[in-house]
Amino acid sequence: MKIIITCDDKYEAQKIASLIFIKDGGETYITSILNIIKNEVIISLKDKSAHSILLKDEKEVEKFADFLQSVFENEHKLKATKIIESHVEIIKE
Repeated sequence: MKIIITCDDKYEAQKIASLIFIKDGGETYITSILNIIKNEVIISLKDKSAHSILLKDEKEVEKFADFLQSVFENEHKLKATKIIESHVEIIKE
């Protein structure tokens, strides 16, 4: 399964790709979504830090949160991320 998320800009796309997935170990670094405020998602990482990510709009936030829910519930694992300008392609299996 894959999804393409549209971020606020290229910097936010790079940030989200680097925060949610560690390519070397095949490990998902994001552990939960702490809060959603309009087009902003606050995520929690395994090191207990929290980070803000700005997406294009509230529709993108909902799409992102729904996609990651099965990852948080250990039903799927993230396999790859790819940055395309201000978009991030996320693949899970």
